Amino acid sequence: MSILFGGIRQLGMVVHDCEEAMRQWGRLGIGPFFTMRFTVDDFIFRGKPSPAPDVTLCFAHSGPLQVELIQQHNDVPSVWREFLDSGCEGTQHVAAWYADHPTFDAKKAELVSKGLPLIQEGGSRAADARFAYFDSGEPGGLMIEISEALVPAGAAARLHMEQAAEQWDGVQLVADRR
Repeated sequence: MSILFGGIRQLGMVVHDCEEAMRQWGRLGIGPFFTMRFTVDDFIFRGKPSPAPDVTLCFAHSGPLQVELIQQHNDVPSVWREFLDSGCEGTQHVAAWYADHPTFDAKKAELVSKGLPLIQEGGSRAADARFAYFDSGEPGGLMIEISEALVPAGAAARLHMEQAAEQWDGVQLVADRR
């Protein structure tokens, strides 16, 4: 992963219940969580524009590694819905992060040229950040996400979450809900 992507920055977990998953991770010493309800902008699934998933995203850090919990609330097609519908719950993807649009675009083009199937993509217009999920072809279906999580707004949020994790006393499980 480090050679191809520059390192894994995030472990993505798809879950049925974010509240319960946060409690489980909290018992392992991971927290506090920052949560948000989010509808994906400009969503493309399997190469075609698609209705947007409505998800709750929960983020916490363990050092520089981010744990992301994803709970999808609607039934539109997505990699998250497919994962749950296949009977799985838990680790669904690892992610590498990029700080600008040209680097993200170059990495996306490189992965496509290497034959990794691009399964879904979208983003947040408000944060001016995009993501793309690729099928790794690995047993168990682990996906690879690339995202623009290091654009200025994302980098500031990540730093804030890392600092909160360093100072966390294990009591307040959720630091912020949006």
